[in-house]
Amino acid sequence: MLQTLIGQKIDQTQTFLENGKRIPVTEVLVADNVVVQVKTDVKDNYTAVQLGFGTKKHPINALAGHSKKAGLESAPSLLREVAWHGNEELPQPGDLVSVESVFQPGDLVKVTGTSKGKGFAGGVKRFHFRGGPKTHGQSDRHRAPGSIGQGTTPGRVYKGKKMAGHMGVDTVTVSNLIVVDVDPENKKLYVLGLVPGNKKASVVITKTGEKKKFVRLLSAKLKEDEEAKKEAERVAKEQAKAEAEKPAEPEKVEEVVEAAAVEDAPATEPAQTETQTASETVTTDEEAVSTSEDSVADATETVAEEVVPSVETKEAPAASEESAKEGEEK
Repeated sequence: MLQTLIGQKIDQTQTFLENGKRIPVTEVLVADNVVVQVKTDVKDNYTAVQLGFGTKKHPINALAGHSKKAGLESAPSLLREVAWHGNEELPQPGDLVSVESVFQPGDLVKVTGTSKGKGFAGGVKRFHFRGGPKTHGQSDRHRAPGSIGQGTTPGRVYKGKKMAGHMGVDTVTVSNLIVVDVDPENKKLYVLGLVPGNKKASVVITKTGEKKKFVRLLSAKLKEDEEAKKEAERVAKEQAKAEAEKPAEPEKVEEVVEAAAVEDAPATEPAQTETQTASETVTTDEEAVSTSEDSVADATETVAEEVVPSVETKEAPAASEESAKEGEEK
């Protein structure tokens, strides 16, 4: 897998960690690096990947043809060949490598870039010379380089002697920097510390290890908390919606159907219900009338039975009296 990407230095700023510590960070734009060429053991006797970054406005014919062979529409402004680690499948020319696929927060990296040009500088600024004495009449030797040779032998100044000269525009590598945050959306990398080069300068970032005791950014923690809160709200809404759309159980369905039938019955069969009620009332009245008539008839018969014997009893004494009178007359 790849452990190196090409980026562009954007700016240097500051931020805070979770523990409240303020740190300097460098913002690096790591847009998708395109694979321009792949070196293999079979063809080139080693394995490597050539990455391209940026866009060159007026490329030379060789670079334009090289890019066209890889299937690119435009030639990259910077090419770098990086090592390939592992036995994974090699990428193909034209593939894009994103920043989140290589770097993660907590990675240790080294950043290589071209330092700023400082022009012609003296030994004190260029090589941190101490300077001459500041007393005993040394009014013009404060920043002087001092002796530069041994005298008659060898009678010359050795090559590489540290002296005043052109400073800057050198390839500089800063090691043991920490990746504090990765922004996949904006394709940016935030590195703890300062990296060489001016703004918009190209840099090469290589992963060298992982930080054991890594402390995240405060902004990253706040962002995660907000995302977790939104996710919890979304899950709650989905659960509520699922419960609302969930089909009822068979028993509950029957209860609902019966309740609906009871609610619909008064609206659909009012006339029939009233007719049935009236007919039942009339039938009840007729039964009551027939019952009363039967009871009246029974009462009449009872009265008649009681009245007849009494009449006969009254007539019998009268007849006995008449017979008695006839007997006396005789």
